[in-house]
Amino acid sequence: MRDLLRRGPFVRLWAAGLFEEAAEWMAQVALPVHIYQSTGSAGSTALAMVAGLLPTVLLSPVTGVLVDRWDRRRVLLGVCLLQAAVLLPLLVGHGAVLVIAVLVAQSAVASVFEPTRSAMVPALVPVGRLTAANALMGFNSSVARLVGSALGGIVLGVFGLQWVIVGALVALLAAAALLLSAMPGSSVAPVRSPVLREWLAGVGEFRRGPLRTLGVTLVLVSLAQGMFLVLFVVFVTGPLGAGEAEVGLLRGVQAIGGLAAGIALATMARRASPRGLLGWGGLAFGSLCAVMWNLPAVSTEIWLYTGLFVALGAPAVVATTGSLTLLQSAAPADRAGRVLTTAFATMAAFQAAGMLAAGALVETWDLGVLLNVQAALLVAAGVIPFLGLRATTTAGSGVLAEPGSPSRTPLPARATSRQPSAR
Repeated sequence: MRDLLRRGPFVRLWAAGLFEEAAEWMAQVALPVHIYQSTGSAGSTALAMVAGLLPTVLLSPVTGVLVDRWDRRRVLLGVCLLQAAVLLPLLVGHGAVLVIAVLVAQSAVASVFEPTRSAMVPALVPVGRLTAANALMGFNSSVARLVGSALGGIVLGVFGLQWVIVGALVALLAAAALLLSAMPGSSVAPVRSPVLREWLAGVGEFRRGPLRTLGVTLVLVSLAQGMFLVLFVVFVTGPLGAGEAEVGLLRGVQAIGGLAAGIALATMARRASPRGLLGWGGLAFGSLCAVMWNLPAVSTEIWLYTGLFVALGAPAVVATTGSLTLLQSAAPADRAGRVLTTAFATMAAFQAAGMLAAGALVETWDLGVLLNVQAALLVAAGVIPFLGLRATTTAGSGVLAEPGSPSRTPLPARATSRQPSAR
């Protein structure tokens, strides 16, 4: 981990991501709560949250091509500045319609940040340290979630929405300042086909090799995650007999496990297989969910579930680190932006599908059945990497190599992708 923290360009990207994600969490927590307080409608709040996912899906064809065409550092800088600009109207107006419009617009702009940053990382770190770098990014996400969500809720309750916006603006400008400093950019493809053709070429990567198998895994995980977001609230307020405070507590403490997992992976990642991280992370997450969903028959003590939610944060970061490293390793350098935006868009679409399905079925299906279906989807997602990726991660396969493996045989298309030519 120390060698990564001595790499100035990576550290600046890492720190910029922390500030940007903290600003996102502040907005993602405060804006839906403000909408609910303004309208008194849980349905309107849920629809606003689903609408926030749509830009990631609908804009992925364009954003993926732009990430591959344009200098990625400048794209990240532009995203931070645009996010700040989008939030500015809330300094003078707080109407529900305006807040929903800002929430959707902010989500649209923010959807570009993560795939662009992920596409830049391989150019900033050695190939053998890619998993460790992604683990540090996962650590950042947990810190941002813990700090940003807490600040969003506390500042909204004590000082009001305007001060939440001020805090988010400060964080976004700090991220922009870090991105202004010296950092390698990215090469721009000299041949530019029509946007639709270029996007389809990136999507086509998921029809072959490890990306096809990884795509199935991500679909299952996203469906399960969408179901989780809806069923979790019903579970805590129903079988556990708890209230809103406990809902916030259990969602927040999950970041603690993520922090621990991020540090552990960053220090021990040389011995970690991305396929193993994805598989074992998914299996552990699904197994813990299955235990938790069926535990009320034994105990409803909130301290017990607090411990389980802390534990849930660790396999979540482990699996995310593995999946991101596999995506970066399998994607050709000139299509990395399109591959990553397609992956994130697919995940957002199926997460929204899981949310809508759970919301519709929870009224007619037994809650215990739905909860166990959610856990089963995660377990299945953990099994698939061990079966579908086994043949493509062996030495000399020429399809996908494990970062850090001494027997690695890289793809010809990736031969120069680790060089910081100027995600």
